[in-house]
Amino acid sequence: MATRLMGARGWLARQPWIWSYLAALIVWGAIVVVVHGHGAIPTLSVAVQVATFFVIVGIGQMLVITAGPGNIDLSIPGVMVLAGFMAMGTMNGSDADLAAGVLIGIAVGLATGIVNVVLIQVFTIPPMIGTLAVGFILQSLAIAYSGGHSQVPAPALARFTTLIVSDVPIMAVVFVAVTAVVATVLRRSVFGRSVLAVGQSPRAAYLAGLRVPGTLAGVYLISAMLSGLAGTLLSAYSGGASLDMGEVYLLMSIAVVVLGGTNIAGGQAAVAGLWGAATLLDLIVTMLDVMRVGAGLRYVVTGVIIIGVLAVAK
Repeated sequence: MATRLMGARGWLARQPWIWSYLAALIVWGAIVVVVHGHGAIPTLSVAVQVATFFVIVGIGQMLVITAGPGNIDLSIPGVMVLAGFMAMGTMNGSDADLAAGVLIGIAVGLATGIVNVVLIQVFTIPPMIGTLAVGFILQSLAIAYSGGHSQVPAPALARFTTLIVSDVPIMAVVFVAVTAVVATVLRRSVFGRSVLAVGQSPRAAYLAGLRVPGTLAGVYLISAMLSGLAGTLLSAYSGGASLDMGEVYLLMSIAVVVLGGTNIAGGQAAVAGLWGAATLLDLIVTMLDVMRVGAGLRYVVTGVIIIGVLAVAK
């Protein structure tokens, strides 16, 4: 019996991502108790639906962080806002322009990724400073482009982002498949293994013949394009883009990655943990709303829960 318990503890120690799921389950249970069981399943369903946006940006941020210490993408909020406004402006409420709008949103991300790579690799600006500055510029461009107003999304895209069938969010199902593909790429492809190798030791990866600059450029491009896609989908879900819609994603995109079990020092990714962490973060907000906790105390409680999960996962 003791041997089995030690074996179970050893397995849990090797699966840091599982703690985010356990914490999410506990928080959901607390919500169920407070509301006396009313709407328990719909609450979880909506939480997973909203968590999808955290997962989309989390995938890109995870790849960047996995590529080694110092690598981080802080341009995510700016990309989301500008991509959202430009995508909605292109669609202008028409399904005929849906594809063009989505492509515009992703293109905003691609252009941003290229700028980030140039700043980091050509001008050797630290990623934290370079990507943060780019994010501020994008936010300003969004203000100028929008004039404070947003067009409505294509109806088909709005339906896709809000569609729930038998309490299962369809958008979440699609991106669960995407995360499965990302996990496979990390384990089995040359690019994925290069990201892990560069994150463990850039010098060793270089000496092994890996293209370190190309790998780093790849993760920043992917992160920015996913941010553009997330901004487009979030705008469709909300009925239009807004200038403050990306604010929460600045730190939450990092929190999702770290809570999900990815090593902040790089070299180790936990794709499965993104969903648990993202759902946990949204359920915390829901729980505090249900309990009518004030805005000031809300940040304290959220921080304490995050610290607690990280401490247990170590």
